[in-house]
Amino acid sequence: MFKEDRRVKLLTLWAMAFALFMAMLDNTVINVALPQIQLHFNSGVSGLQWIIDAYTLVFASFMLSGGTLGDIYGRKRLFLIGLVVFTGGSLLAGLSTTLSMLIAARALQGLGAAALMPGTLSILTNTFPDPRERAQAIGIWAGVSGIALAAGPIIGGGLVDTLGWQSIFFLNVPIGVVAFIVATMVVRESKNPEGRHLDLPGQILAIIGLGSLTYALIEANAKGWTSPLILSLFGIAAVGLSLFVWVESRSTSPMLQLKFFRNRTFAAANLDAAIVSFGMFGIIFFLSLFFQNVQGYSAFEAGVRQLPATLAIIVTAPLAGQIAGRIGSRVPMTVGMTLMGTSLLLMTTIDAGDAYMSIWPFLTMMGIGMGLVMTPMTAAVMSSVPPARAGMASATSSANREVGGVFGIAFLGAIVTHFFTSELTSSLAKIPLPDGVRAQVLAIASRGAREQSGAGQLPAKVVQQLHVAVDNAFVHGMHIGLTVAGLTVLGGAIVAFLFVKHGAPVVVHEGLPQPQPELEPQAGLETQRETPCDDEPQLCPEPVID
Repeated sequence: MFKEDRRVKLLTLWAMAFALFMAMLDNTVINVALPQIQLHFNSGVSGLQWIIDAYTLVFASFMLSGGTLGDIYGRKRLFLIGLVVFTGGSLLAGLSTTLSMLIAARALQGLGAAALMPGTLSILTNTFPDPRERAQAIGIWAGVSGIALAAGPIIGGGLVDTLGWQSIFFLNVPIGVVAFIVATMVVRESKNPEGRHLDLPGQILAIIGLGSLTYALIEANAKGWTSPLILSLFGIAAVGLSLFVWVESRSTSPMLQLKFFRNRTFAAANLDAAIVSFGMFGIIFFLSLFFQNVQGYSAFEAGVRQLPATLAIIVTAPLAGQIAGRIGSRVPMTVGMTLMGTSLLLMTTIDAGDAYMSIWPFLTMMGIGMGLVMTPMTAAVMSSVPPARAGMASATSSANREVGGVFGIAFLGAIVTHFFTSELTSSLAKIPLPDGVRAQVLAIASRGAREQSGAGQLPAKVVQQLHVAVDNAFVHGMHIGLTVAGLTVLGGAIVAFLFVKHGAPVVVHEGLPQPQPELEPQAGLETQRETPCDDEPQLCPEPVID
């Protein structure tokens, strides 16, 4: 696969992949463990929400800071620090004796993930200077990311059913230790400290803006989209992010180089990163609920039924990396997002009682689409900037993916909840029920419970009608959410086709890969467009490699 320094490159690649798998797995593996955690701590719904939110909120808020600090102080150094913090947070989570301790440990995991996640990609960018080899390495990197997200329900379901909820956190400890040892031995340090300093105002504003936006999107379903708190947070996010852009445009050492967004490929690939996660996180969330709450499978059985998507990603992602290395990212990104968006729309034909044989082809199509798009999308981002800004580019892409996923669950969840409640209310009005029982059914069904308290004294026929009404209402809401997600992803396919650069990566110059120029037809000729570093080359100095 790789010609020069094969052993070092492979060990570096797998160390990064191990760490990435560990960090990304925690985005989805926790969901199947929530019922056991709730029973163990006697927790309410809000406590369970914070178990998830603490990780996602800190992860998304500190992502850009992690990339920038790695560029300044050393990518390997910050990666190892993040790995230690994440592994320690995982150990504390598994040993938690109170709900507050578990929530704090999850936040610590998020902080570690924000430090190590950008480092995985920036280290690979500097380890693989050849564009074609880099595309293959990024293909494996992106494939591991997708596999971790898709495999979370399977791994989590199996561990929870056999070893208890603590096992999903203890799993990270040996993985973290192995990754730390290998990375310490083989990864070369790289950084870019010349003429740069910590952009403290920009980092504070980024944390405030992203943190407020993430918190608002996550909590909007529970507190109401028009509640004073949520509206205030959206306002703070808008002001914070606007000030962030203003500060970064005037900073002498910005943590986010806004000039790079003048590159259409960089801007389009980052937008599509958010869009793909918007659809991917949402569908994983909905499918888990559909298989368990509607079709009655256990957590592990539900995870197994998502295997077609996982296997499709495993097969497709490395191939997509090779394709991107040969012809560029536009075609695989466009085709992948089209397949993914189409599969989401086709899933709107699924009914509550459908056999699995009619569902798995849609999952396979979705997995192929995800595998095709994730690798070229990441390669497009990283090839649009010089290696000296690899950490910034990696952090920007990862932050967009995380925020896109949060928005997918929050926004699509609000849509599903609204239409589920509306449809169920309408259906219950047609069933002869005492008012008290009708209210109980609505309240309990909205929390995902399959059994309806208070229905035990009703005739069996009426109880069956209640089950059918609840299941059909959820499927109706899911159809609306899938439609919105599918159309959004198809819009991302159009963005990729129109704005992502076509053609294979350029050959390296003087031992370092350069930002790829975008070619635009002009009077029948193709002329080179100015790249962000052409007008101010001092912003893109060569990296220092120890």
